[in-house]
Amino acid sequence: MSALRWGRGASCLRRALWPAGPPGPLAEEGALSGVWGRRRSLSASPCEQDRRKDWGHAELLEVLEARVRQLQAAQVPEVTVRRPRPARLPDAGGFQPRRKAQKGGEGTAPGLGGHWAQKLDQEERAMQRRKQRLQAKLQVRAQQLACEHRPRMVPQLLSAPLAERLLRWEQETPQSPWEEQLARLLREAPPRLSCEAERAREAGGAPARLETQQQRLLAFLECCLLSGHLPLAHHVLVTCHSKRRQRRVLTLAAYNTVLLGWARQGSFKELVYVFFMVKDAGLTPDLLSYAAALQCMGRLDQDARTIQRCLDQMAQDGLRLQDLFSSVPLCQEEQAALLQAVHKAQPTFSPPLQPQPEPQVNTSPLLREIYAKEGPVSYPKLHLPLWKLQALFRQQLRVEMATTVTVESVEKAQLLTKEVLHARRTLKQLRAAWVEALCAGLRDVKASEARAARSGRPTLFPYLCLLTERELARLLLQTLQVLPPQGESLLSLAQQLGLRVFNRHAVQKKQLSQVQALQQRYYQYLHLLASDTQVAVPCLPRQYWETLGAPEAPHEQPWPLPVLVQLGKRLAEMLVEVVRMPGGLAAPQGSCSLIPVLYHVYSFRSFRQIGILKPHPAFTQLLATAAEHTLTFEAAELPMLCPPLPWTSPHTGAFLLSPTKLVRSVEGTTQHQRLLDSCPPAELHGALDALTQLGNCAWRVNGRVLDLVLELFAAKGCPRLGVPAPPSEAPRPPEGRLPPDASPAQKAELRRELARCLKVAREMHSLRSDALYRLSLAQHLRHRVFWLPHNMDFRGRTYPCPPHFNHLGSDLARALLEFAQGRPLGPRGLDWLKIHLVNLTGLKKREPLQARLVFADEVMEDILDSADRPMTGRKWWMEVEEPWQALACCMEIARAVRAPDPAAYISHFPVHQDGSCNGLQHYAALGRDTIGAASVNLLPSDVPQDVYSGVAAQVEVFRRQDAKRGVRVAQVLEGFISRKVVKQTVMTVVYGVTRYGGRLQIERRLRELSDFPQEFVWEASHYLVRQVFNSLQEMFSGTRAIQHWLTESARLIAHAGSAVEWVTPLGIPIIQPYHRDSKVMISGGIQSLTFSHSGDTSQRPNTLKQKNGFPPNFIHSLDSSHMMLTALHCYRKGLTFVSVHDCFWTHAADVEVMNQVCREQFVRLHSQPILHNLSRFLMKRFCSGARFSAPSPSAAGTTPPCPTGPHAHPALGLRSPQHLKSTRTGKLQDTLRSVPKTGAFDLKQVKHSTYFFS
Repeated sequence: MSALRWGRGASCLRRALWPAGPPGPLAEEGALSGVWGRRRSLSASPCEQDRRKDWGHAELLEVLEARVRQLQAAQVPEVTVRRPRPARLPDAGGFQPRRKAQKGGEGTAPGLGGHWAQKLDQEERAMQRRKQRLQAKLQVRAQQLACEHRPRMVPQLLSAPLAERLLRWEQETPQSPWEEQLARLLREAPPRLSCEAERAREAGGAPARLETQQQRLLAFLECCLLSGHLPLAHHVLVTCHSKRRQRRVLTLAAYNTVLLGWARQGSFKELVYVFFMVKDAGLTPDLLSYAAALQCMGRLDQDARTIQRCLDQMAQDGLRLQDLFSSVPLCQEEQAALLQAVHKAQPTFSPPLQPQPEPQVNTSPLLREIYAKEGPVSYPKLHLPLWKLQALFRQQLRVEMATTVTVESVEKAQLLTKEVLHARRTLKQLRAAWVEALCAGLRDVKASEARAARSGRPTLFPYLCLLTERELARLLLQTLQVLPPQGESLLSLAQQLGLRVFNRHAVQKKQLSQVQALQQRYYQYLHLLASDTQVAVPCLPRQYWETLGAPEAPHEQPWPLPVLVQLGKRLAEMLVEVVRMPGGLAAPQGSCSLIPVLYHVYSFRSFRQIGILKPHPAFTQLLATAAEHTLTFEAAELPMLCPPLPWTSPHTGAFLLSPTKLVRSVEGTTQHQRLLDSCPPAELHGALDALTQLGNCAWRVNGRVLDLVLELFAAKGCPRLGVPAPPSEAPRPPEGRLPPDASPAQKAELRRELARCLKVAREMHSLRSDALYRLSLAQHLRHRVFWLPHNMDFRGRTYPCPPHFNHLGSDLARALLEFAQGRPLGPRGLDWLKIHLVNLTGLKKREPLQARLVFADEVMEDILDSADRPMTGRKWWMEVEEPWQALACCMEIARAVRAPDPAAYISHFPVHQDGSCNGLQHYAALGRDTIGAASVNLLPSDVPQDVYSGVAAQVEVFRRQDAKRGVRVAQVLEGFISRKVVKQTVMTVVYGVTRYGGRLQIERRLRELSDFPQEFVWEASHYLVRQVFNSLQEMFSGTRAIQHWLTESARLIAHAGSAVEWVTPLGIPIIQPYHRDSKVMISGGIQSLTFSHSGDTSQRPNTLKQKNGFPPNFIHSLDSSHMMLTALHCYRKGLTFVSVHDCFWTHAADVEVMNQVCREQFVRLHSQPILHNLSRFLMKRFCSGARFSAPSPSAAGTTPPCPTGPHAHPALGLRSPQHLKSTRTGKLQDTLRSVPKTGAFDLKQVKHSTYFFS
């Protein structure tokens, strides 16, 4: 209570307690004034004080009686009052009360009692009025809450005529049924938007950002339908439609999504509401809109007249009835309802049969032979019968439907001590409690998000409803299980969680609608691959799959990146908030209160502060003590147990249910997908068929090599052989503390040592975890046949989809794999095994093939000793460049030479053929550079040429010249210039390495030389990188010219505001995803996340990355084209073929055939006018009027006059933007026309070059 209110209350109380009647003697005044005055008077006698107390009792009694009468009048039965008897007043004189209390408590007391009664009555009436006002307010608020909780159905239309008509029709519904309203509505043309509405629709940022907002709303609406919250979707649609600024995010697809939802429920009135909004938005209904209306009529069994009017209107809009059944993606039940409505109006109508799609033929001259129907073909078959492949399909289907796979860990099992068993019991109890706590937390979050969604904006509510609470809880606990001790960034974790929720939802959606049809179709497809079946006409897997049925159902559109991050962030925050453990686990003497298992901390990474979720050390220790012997993987992280689905489109292929991208890219990057979707399907056939062929190769685990690796892995590893050591072997930080008087230099040295130890420990943990995953999966698949589905990056380079166990890894990873299908060695197979072994040793790189065979025979004793006693013998295999692959090859050779007939020995071992600096090979072929071609083995020769040794020799020539002139660093480098020092720089310069990057590479090599004076490292690395670039310029003059042309073209294109695009010789469209970073912010929660997105096409291109990335990316697109051509032609000849970029693998018996195909396809590829085709494409794409203004006169060779008049820039002397744009276009045209001239090298000589790939 404030001082003012208290003062007023005290004064009223003083007046109320003042006795009525004339004032008494001064003694009484003094006594009374002593009550309220500053000092108390002590002149009153005790007798007088007693009388005053009696008066107070009498007054209080009157007040209580008045209150009793008031309560009785108000009929408050539960209040009872005891009537106290007043104290008997003394007979002596003195003041008497003016009245006595009335008996029975009835009537109105005059004087003081009447005053109190009136006051209480007034307060009661005031209280009643306040109560009535409060009840009115509560009723209004209850109505508002009811409105908020009740979704809005009736839209607020911006078009006045439509709004008036909707209101009138609602009031006249009995006389004017909703079917009549829909028919009238469809007949009306869309109203023209007002200027203000047009501006609101066009406002709000760049088109790409607006597209992201549209995708986000569309994803929200679709998830509402999938999770059974259609009224909420309608409510949000109505809310967005009613606001001019938000209407721009609404597309016809958004309206159609809600239309289909109401159509499936047969809710015609709500469907008409959506049609009103479609017309109000100025949109024209499409086939999907009419399909929704007719489907709803079919469910409601509408009369034929209404349906016919709808069909007539559809025909007037230029839409064909047959297209409803051939072009609209509807399930069977929806098509049945649609057909029922059509039959009501047109009983004789029959839906068109699904036509067999006409085979589209790729027109690339490079693929003409692949798709030619004439000519002999011998497509390979798998070694497994049909029944076995069908059983493998069922196994893979169960794995993907379960979404996760539990694998036994190969980590050395601990003894089951009391501590281990207690830790495991504790973890089990904690996880059970965590599941319940997470489920409760998820219910609270969903309730909160649902309330927020009722405000009319998209929230996370429907996304959280797609999976059950227990599924989400288990997913979160799996994430917690694999969190590293040093933690993980919140952004990375959020993106992973959001993506996992989407993938699991996509799998569940396919389970409900596609599994049965997929199984039937796949069983038929296996007739093409099984060893015991035949098909009528041999064809490629994609072609055969397309003949087996209609095109696949529409793919699941990925959720926008902000949605994925926001969803994952909210789930990660729930882990932090909900998952707790007893504090006693952290400290033996700790309290029993619960502490968080995860902590949110900040850390600096590369001078940026990022948020990290880090597990409590006590939880990490609990996991280590429990030493659980299982690992959990996502189904899509494992190889497949059956042949992958053939790639038939940018969205369909690889795994059975798990969504897989054709082009792998950073999440949120959409330009590649848009480019592929707009590309004619036939243009992608070469890439799709090559990826399918690579994925159809069956693999198995090399068990003998795996056993040896596991032995080392369990025995503290062997880093020299690529087997990581456990974290217990990490270097320990220095113990003890520095003395108080330690110098700053000593403290700095200690900090550096601590940082180094921490860095090494993290690296060792990462390497150990990677090896643990790989070896555990190898052990899991030891006795199985499996397949590795493939996809590609934006340049066309191919990669296996399973990340942990594949052939695209280290020496150890490759040694663990071999072909599941064997081939007899034949007459030359054993020789190729020996040559391959010598290649793996790295000892005879400059020797001819015959000399390598001789060397293999010379060391045959060591080879056999390595195969028989790898860990106890002479261990020759441990001293070579690729020890594990060499050991596997030694074992294969030993088995072959000991076989009764080596030529008949069935070999599963893959033999490799590597390109000789493949990037420079493509550059030399593009420029027809004779000198460069000789350096990279495009020309036939008796011995292999080594470009790295050639560059080192040329650098040595320059060094000697400078040393004679007295250059100090050249003199210091005498004897230190070797092939190893320059190799990495030469290898990567073709892929765009700069002088700065090259200097760092050479610096690392020089620091590895123990006898090189380290004080000269910086100066020597500067000198050498300059000489390496000079040597390459002299040896590969054509290469440097092409690089410069590509770089300059990309610079001009990016400077004009476009990302560089081109099309590979096989027809794959490519766009470089380098743009200026756009900032995306997800606010709220434990941390506001701001992440950069370089794939946002609304941002200007990053000129530096565009120009530096174009030359290497263009060359990568050429080497991928060469690989795909080789793969397709090898498949046509019946060979098993896989690749690791420019390293081609096949059986030993087929190496010669593969080499022939490889050389022929390289010649055919570079016989095309690649650079001139690129120039024409870039001219058409970036110099046409559609993208730039008309070419300026300078493009024709004349100098334009200085702009004046209305076209001049306001600032004196500056040219107008239009003129600058024309000038840039002219310069770009001149650059693109000046294609580098080519040399005289004859490409056909490549066919006879033994060491082109060797």
